[in-house]
Amino acid sequence: MPDGASPPLSEKRLIEAVAARYAGASRFTRGYVGSKLRRDPSTAALLALAQREGGLGQVADLGCGRGQLALALLLSGAASGVVGLDYEEAKVAEARAAGAGLAARFIRADLTAARVPDCDTALMVDVLYQLPEAAQAPLLDRVAAAARRRVVLRLFDPGRGWRSTLGMAMERAGRAIRRDGAAVRPMPVAEVSARLAGAGFTSEVTPCWAGTPLPNVLLVAERAA
Repeated sequence: MPDGASPPLSEKRLIEAVAARYAGASRFTRGYVGSKLRRDPSTAALLALAQREGGLGQVADLGCGRGQLALALLLSGAASGVVGLDYEEAKVAEARAAGAGLAARFIRADLTAARVPDCDTALMVDVLYQLPEAAQAPLLDRVAAAARRRVVLRLFDPGRGWRSTLGMAMERAGRAIRRDGAAVRPMPVAEVSARLAGAGFTSEVTPCWAGTPLPNVLLVAERAA
């Protein structure tokens, strides 16, 4: 480490630093942000990926929610800047407030039609399967066109046996409680990989469900040199 350089934050200190930026948010949001970053295995997976790759550069976080993952990437040095898009205005407002003073922009957008910002890394965590089936492939095409270096997706894998069966049951129950009439039709992971391959990316898929019974996988697609 060069003389005078600050050591990287530990994951615990990083989560504390991100959570502190939501001090003015609702009690629910304050609890949610820290819990989500601690418990969701995508946090550690993305920080590890950034360390291996020497950073993710400019990141487009699609379906960013309250922005806590985008801010964790920024505060850890894993991203040089982020643009977050989400449909829910209340969450976008909380993300904007938390990201004040950082190289972060948060925009309300409908991902079924929105332009994907040009970026080094396009990121979608638990987003694709939430969209109507007809919107999934067109969004992937827009993501592939916008990402200069890589696409990183946390996907619901419908081909993981009992995990997928349980995950589908949980998702349907949740939608029934929320009275969300949308059908749950996640795109097969092989189909996602093939679509990205057609755009010049090579994909690697690894489990991303540590500590949970869900069928979540991390797909990292790198653009060919």
